[in-house]
Amino acid sequence: MNKKIAVIKGDGIGPEIVNEAEKVLNKVGEKYGHTFEYTDVLMGGCAIDATGVPLPQETIDICLASDSVLLGAVGGPKWDTLPGNLRPEAGLLGIRGAMKLFANIRPAKLIPALAGACPLKDEITKNGLDLVIVRELIGGAYFGERDTHVDENGVKHASDSMAYADYEVERICRVAFDMARKRGKKVHSVDKANVLDSSRLWREVAHKVAEEYPDVEFQDILVDNTAMQLVHNPAQFDVMVTENLFGDILSDEASMITGSLGMIPSASLGEGSLGLYEPIHGSAPDIAGQNKANPLATILSVAMMLRYSFDMSKEADSIEDAVDKVLADGYRTGDIMSEGMKCVSCSEMGDLVADRI
Repeated sequence: MNKKIAVIKGDGIGPEIVNEAEKVLNKVGEKYGHTFEYTDVLMGGCAIDATGVPLPQETIDICLASDSVLLGAVGGPKWDTLPGNLRPEAGLLGIRGAMKLFANIRPAKLIPALAGACPLKDEITKNGLDLVIVRELIGGAYFGERDTHVDENGVKHASDSMAYADYEVERICRVAFDMARKRGKKVHSVDKANVLDSSRLWREVAHKVAEEYPDVEFQDILVDNTAMQLVHNPAQFDVMVTENLFGDILSDEASMITGSLGMIPSASLGEGSLGLYEPIHGSAPDIAGQNKANPLATILSVAMMLRYSFDMSKEADSIEDAVDKVLADGYRTGDIMSEGMKCVSCSEMGDLVADRI
């Protein structure tokens, strides 16, 4: 099978970690008889430097014509002083909108070999940690109307609206319930319905969708309580669905419970099979070009690509199993290094995973 992948290596450590992910994908292709064709495109700071904008139209066109998109990381202090619409992060929001990607899938799983890196006590994590956060991606405060102005008294005001339509809530909830059916059959819908009108709509629609999934356990939970429960009893969660802003914060919290941002992949999906796959960590400009970055989150992201966009579950399993084996053998990059382990470079870690496919 031949698949076309648009590749956004981006800024900072992006090119290094994407190179290792491609290395692993190529090994999968050799073993299972697939061909992956890569087309490099620009987005983020590198696109600003080359074209003056964070998301060139050519990048959008190539991404939409591909079977999937792989992203490394964007941003860095070099571009922090630019206006918001010209910063690298604007490219990320723009490509999500252009590809109509409304669902961000972010798993948080405590890998046994890395249990010691978890900041929580053993008594809290003894029952494990294996959850997925399904975050609505193109609505809410990040895409709502915003305004900054100075009133007649010289006082400066700023506002951001958190708006949702019922169909936006319904489609993201269906993603969560369908996923729960393949996992632990439990969904927590996270909102702030005791305060926000948008959350009251969210809760109303979530309950309607839940009625169509009688085999899935369903529970509402307020976002502040969710933040507390994630560090008190994370094992209670299976699939969590929430709006954009809440999901952004909670998914970062959940990822840190696993011990390292360098281990967490993500997928952004729309109505069809086209998706955007990326690690959740940033561009880490302080270690860029030094071959120190952890490529495992990017490698695990391509496993999600195989699973969700290409319907290659066996191939995805082979990558995830290879990562588990490498970690069980004691190999670590610097960010997850612990006493008695063997420290390896970014490229060496990619070689190790590819060798175990």
